[in-house]
Amino acid sequence: MKKNRLLTAMCALAMLAANAEAATPSATSARAAAMPHLVQKDGHYALIVDGAPFVMLGGQAHNSSNYPGALKQVWAALKDAHANTLEIPIAWEQIEPVEGKFDFSYVDTLLAQARQNHIRLVPLWFGTWKNTSPSYAPEWVKFDNRRFPRMLGKDGKPSYCLSPLGEQTLKADRKAFVALMTHIRQIDAKQHTVIMVQVENEVGTWGLARDYSPAAEAAFRQPVPAAVLEHKKPPLPGAAGGSWSEVYGQYADEYFHAYAIASYIEEVAKAGRAVYNLPMYVNNALRDPLEPMAPWKNNFSAGGPSFDVIDIYRAAAPHIDLAAPDFYSPESSKVTATLDKFQRPDNALMVPEMSNAASYARYVYQILGRGSLGIAPFGLDYADYSNYPLGAKAKDKTMAAPFGAIFAAFRPVEHLWAQWALEGRTRGIAESDARTPQSMAFAGWTIKASFRQWQMGGEVGPDSKDFPPDTESPNGGVAVAQIGDGEFIVIGQHARLWFDGAGANAGKPSGYARVEEGQFDASGKWVMERNWNGDQVDSGLNLPGKPTVLKVRIRTYSY
Repeated sequence: MKKNRLLTAMCALAMLAANAEAATPSATSARAAAMPHLVQKDGHYALIVDGAPFVMLGGQAHNSSNYPGALKQVWAALKDAHANTLEIPIAWEQIEPVEGKFDFSYVDTLLAQARQNHIRLVPLWFGTWKNTSPSYAPEWVKFDNRRFPRMLGKDGKPSYCLSPLGEQTLKADRKAFVALMTHIRQIDAKQHTVIMVQVENEVGTWGLARDYSPAAEAAFRQPVPAAVLEHKKPPLPGAAGGSWSEVYGQYADEYFHAYAIASYIEEVAKAGRAVYNLPMYVNNALRDPLEPMAPWKNNFSAGGPSFDVIDIYRAAAPHIDLAAPDFYSPESSKVTATLDKFQRPDNALMVPEMSNAASYARYVYQILGRGSLGIAPFGLDYADYSNYPLGAKAKDKTMAAPFGAIFAAFRPVEHLWAQWALEGRTRGIAESDARTPQSMAFAGWTIKASFRQWQMGGEVGPDSKDFPPDTESPNGGVAVAQIGDGEFIVIGQHARLWFDGAGANAGKPSGYARVEEGQFDASGKWVMERNWNGDQVDSGLNLPGKPTVLKVRIRTYSY
């Protein structure tokens, strides 16, 4: 761990140098020249922006806030949320309302205002698919179904969804996306305001497992591509090769549709990255992660990058860096199960879309603690629109406040946190619906957390009628980074923590050397406000309702 402390110190020094106003021109030019990109270390990931690890503490605007006149409501909410990144749509119909004639005035305004507000951008390309439909495609696309065909059902009737096998649709979408990426490169290659791009939005299809058009039927009967066979094993025993039905049986329709859509997205992403090589991802409208695996039963959007077909997307779309889950199921068990399924050694964790209801704020600790590239509550703007019951009823500062309080605690340490996550040092938990104790395992130590506890005294049992205020609903959470031997950074709220020796420290008596409350400054330097002792540590480390940052050093001793 001495080596780890040295790495942490080196990281802090590097961040200090990166933020220093007196940086040399050559160093500044080198950082500016470095494109945003993903790095991986032992199955952990980081997004590198301007040469340093970066965690997105973001917000996603409402779908219709993607116009210059609406942006003021967006920037105001992001400021209250202490966000560093905005995810916002750029619609195909917006930039190419007439075929071959591009209008990037909104894009220019968006980037200019993002820089004025010191916000990074993740454009969401609403092209062929948005929530599975072509609603954001231009009129000249979605109403010319001879040229841009829709999927067909088994009965030959057209679906609402454009077919992923439409060659002219792909050609037109790809052309528009390349034009967008070319324009972003022209106006942003030095500034790196745009750090990542989402390609399409919640792709897939409701109501049909796949396209049953003549072209699709012919492709369905072809042998499964070798890359898919290599990545995706059949859930049930099947043929080693052959058609989709022969290899995947009852799962064949869904898997074929996933391959068709992923292949389409690959062509769009590949062409876009050829002109401006930013990281790119796809997002997913979730299927139930606790439901036993079974063939598609019209219970999720078939063909989307759900957890069971990530392997197919990796085979078909190598220019997509990751598949990311969108969270709108509030149950803590489903959140944890989904995170488990999407966080893989070959798939970086990121939550680009999540309900902005206050009950979801606790998950920020769990998600960032697990090393996510970032997180973005949806509808984080002050437009006169509420997506309740999927999101908050409020459309004002009270909507942004629960997330803003947590983001404010993470902002000063955002670069260091991203570095610690890359090194696998971070863990996180959110208070579960059952409100039961949880634990986090670290080198030499286990940290146990309980919830609904007073700041002094013994444990309050679930049958008590006397609980701390503002704990009527689960809202506790803790994220922890181990920065050295027995040294931790703790960020959390509404939780009681105990440190127990594990591994080489198991069974040894221990005590707190220091429990400092404070914050990191802009250069990554720790600034102590006070040292906890006596009453503040005798009943564990009790984090109040306001997100609190602690620097903890614990040591063992012998008799």
